[in-house]
Amino acid sequence: MLIDDIKKASLQAMKDHNPDARTSLSMVISRYQALLTSGKGETPTDKDVIAILIKFSKELEEERAGYVAAGREESVASLTRQIEAVAAFLPKLMSEEEIKAVILSLEDRSIPSVMRYFKANYEGKADMGLVSKLARSLQ
Repeated sequence: MLIDDIKKASLQAMKDHNPDARTSLSMVISRYQALLTSGKGETPTDKDVIAILIKFSKELEEERAGYVAAGREESVASLTRQIEAVAAFLPKLMSEEEIKAVILSLEDRSIPSVMRYFKANYEGKADMGLVSKLARSLQ
């Protein structure tokens, strides 16, 4: 499972004295554990782990943007390393051109229909915000 690879990488980051990677990977593991003990009775899948990675990566990007605006270069560099550590476990996302091609191939190009299609077929492989933006621009 993907979470096992993340745990191994976290342990390796600790051995390598890489606090940025260790911090970000530990947060992902912590969120996985919270999901595991949420009481739903289901074991989280790799799809759930990818959702955690995507959400956490976006949070780190937003935090980094705030530090860029404040001119805190040291914090920006640290967050950049954390983002890279998380991104190593993310699947390659579809490009704008690939998303446009899929949208144009659909019979029903209404926003709800496009979003349902991408959620069912490309979850974790496409940035849903970008899908929404492109779907709106192609109408």
